[in-house]
Amino acid sequence: MNKNAKIYIAGHRGLVGSAIVRKLQVEGYGNLILKTHAELDLLNQQAVADFFVLEKPEYVFLAAAKVGGILANNNYPADFIYQNLQIQNNIIHNSYLNGVKKLLFLGSSCIYPRECPQPMKEEYLLTGLLEPTNEPYALAKISGIKMCQSYNRQYGTNFIAVMPTNLYGIGDNFDLKNSHVLPALIRKFHEAKINNAKEVVAWGTGAPRREFLYVDDMADGCLFLMNNFNPTKGQNEVGDIFTNLGTGTDITIKELTELVKKVIGFTGEIVWDTTKPDGTPQKLQDMTKMHNLGWKHKIDLEEGISTTYKWYIDNLKI
Repeated sequence: MNKNAKIYIAGHRGLVGSAIVRKLQVEGYGNLILKTHAELDLLNQQAVADFFVLEKPEYVFLAAAKVGGILANNNYPADFIYQNLQIQNNIIHNSYLNGVKKLLFLGSSCIYPRECPQPMKEEYLLTGLLEPTNEPYALAKISGIKMCQSYNRQYGTNFIAVMPTNLYGIGDNFDLKNSHVLPALIRKFHEAKINNAKEVVAWGTGAPRREFLYVDDMADGCLFLMNNFNPTKGQNEVGDIFTNLGTGTDITIKELTELVKKVIGFTGEIVWDTTKPDGTPQKLQDMTKMHNLGWKHKIDLEEGISTTYKWYIDNLKI
């Protein structure tokens, strides 16, 4: 991408989008198109069509999405499938209509089957049943990948997709009702620490294994892909247009909980509420494709948690 190219980041205020904006600005990309929800409702088909005609972005990072943890996915399945499908349909179609040079669609590792062989390779997509707790969200993201593939095949567009693993970092959502596991743990342990609580209650058994990628590493990977990865001509296989994005290593939720406890300095006990769901037993991505392209993550988990915790404290609304 030319440093002066018009680049639209959809969802620039979210965890993913804000990290991409930071990365682009640091690297000297100065012509960024940023629209708040009040300025552009991505669920509104006509509004999105008008925006693309007016702005004519050359490159698009599609980071806008409705996201949440197990609880939110369980409680609002209709919202998750409708809103995500609507957003990506509007942006991908209008990117084609308006001659966008390249689009990067952000998905999620939950696209893979619940009982997927580990580590998960790109070619394992659609080889088994999905995890029921987030199936509507996963189906929307799978549709986004297939939409990019289909537009490339039919119209010769240059649309690619990336499936980040569990993300965390500055700008995360720490609301206990709909956040992901890592920010929820940071908040729980911080509040327990300042309130001198004797224990922190964690969900499930602690046995599931998860992979975590610091969000600034994710942004670095996305920019790398935008500049270095293009769909295979013909796109006969969906794996030709998308890649995993993670660390290639995982940790149990119990180990993660102990690590967060250590970083925050909580001295009480951890109690496991085994009546709460565990979710998928393991989600570890195979990173062979990204490593072969020449990209690897830089920030380890303890460093990333420490940076995230500092940001959380600095941004607490007192």
